[in-house]
Amino acid sequence: MIYKGIYHLFYQYNPFGAVWGHIVWAHSTSTDLINWTPHSHAIYPSQPSDVNGCWSGSATMLPGGKPVILYTGINQNNQQVQNLAMPKNLSDPYLIEWIKSPVNPLMAPDNINKINASSFRDPTTAWRGPDGKWRVIVGNKRKSRGMAILYRSKDFIRWTKAQHPLHSAKDSGMWECPDFYPVLANGVEGLDTSAIGHGAKHVLKVSLDNTKHDHYTIGTYDLVKDIFTPDKGSEENEYALRYDHGKYYASKTFFDSAKKRRILWGWINESTNAATDLKKGWSGIQAIPRRIWLDRSGKQLLQWPVEEIEKQRMNQVDLPARLLKGGSVVEVSGVTATQADAEIEFEFDIPKLQKAELLDPKSSDPQALCSQQGAPVRGGLGPFGLLVLASKGLQEYTSVFFRVFRHQKENKFIVLMCSDQSRSSLHLDYDKTTFSVFVDVDPTREKLSLRSLIDRSIVESFGGGGKACISARVYPSLAIDGEAHLYAFNNGTQSVTVSRLTAWSMKKAQIN
Repeated sequence: MIYKGIYHLFYQYNPFGAVWGHIVWAHSTSTDLINWTPHSHAIYPSQPSDVNGCWSGSATMLPGGKPVILYTGINQNNQQVQNLAMPKNLSDPYLIEWIKSPVNPLMAPDNINKINASSFRDPTTAWRGPDGKWRVIVGNKRKSRGMAILYRSKDFIRWTKAQHPLHSAKDSGMWECPDFYPVLANGVEGLDTSAIGHGAKHVLKVSLDNTKHDHYTIGTYDLVKDIFTPDKGSEENEYALRYDHGKYYASKTFFDSAKKRRILWGWINESTNAATDLKKGWSGIQAIPRRIWLDRSGKQLLQWPVEEIEKQRMNQVDLPARLLKGGSVVEVSGVTATQADAEIEFEFDIPKLQKAELLDPKSSDPQALCSQQGAPVRGGLGPFGLLVLASKGLQEYTSVFFRVFRHQKENKFIVLMCSDQSRSSLHLDYDKTTFSVFVDVDPTREKLSLRSLIDRSIVESFGGGGKACISARVYPSLAIDGEAHLYAFNNGTQSVTVSRLTAWSMKKAQIN
């Protein structure tokens, strides 16, 4: 959230180890979303309602700009309940001290409301309806049906469960870390969470415990019935829209009232086991915050790193426009390849597009397609893109690339975006997977763009101007510090034109 010009990030943290355990709310502040100052823990177990842990939740701005936090506590009976915390001193812009409501918990499972006490967590930012009542949703499941339970309140203290959930979906499992917010149907500005009408659509995002992915749907919110209805074609299963097709979970947005934008935070987790994480001494990291808005098509969201990240750029390198012939690799020299920001645009000659490989209609799984046809597998139009965190002799590299296919029956082209970590480390065996997604772009009408943010063990990639995002964990053995390199490559048989390639080294940010 933002309060008196200061950004506040609260995050789940175990002060006693690098694995999940004794969970508190850690707290850091920033003026630019990039450089962060740590503070003492904001919320930690101290009441019967949270004695066994203070789990996820959200901040809400009450009238007059007063922030409050709703969060899940684990009580003395190991039940999940919802609690309230408030700043002790509103004149302190850093909000160092927080106090808890003496009437906690505000929401709890009981025999009347028939809520599963082990699957009742992660309250959202609340919103206020035209009737003056606050609404909030809490993640839940009933058998295999995932749902967003709705509560209403006049005073933010006494909450009443609605008869029906805001939304639910069968066979979707537990809905963790739900998020519900409005977006402009035409425009990039963000909206306050309580904004309703004025051409706004609504987004419901849930973190599916079954898949460990963040899925979202776009639809309409009926403020009279308090029901969310996804638009036709907006899937609600494992094929639903995703913020990110790599390692990205438990995300949360907030409205930045200072710059009129909605900011998305995500957690990039690990693939390693607890023993390895303990050996490393840390596990899990926050992704770069992203600005998020609705695409003009109305069918998906667009995401882009916040503009403040560009202040970290230095040592700009520009490669002149060139034809990247099939089988060629070009080094982008002059950048610190372990911490870099690289942008690249590709253009195509229409006649050569016709030589793209035919895509079997049965090949509907992009990740399987990417695994079978990675960067070393030559195609017609692609693979082409970037080799990041690469060793000099290319014994190690992570490839982020596109392949363009031609539909076997329909007269259209299909663009596959991949992030392939299978050759990312010569010695370590974890996080060597592939991530992939089909990007909704038409290469006959628009340039194909790729941007990758590289930060030692993280590669966050944005394809098609933010239409597709893939975050990856990379643990190279050779491509470390000065031994890491950055390349543009084309392993297709057809040449592609690189109309723009710009890269920057990145200054180190101040973090915890």
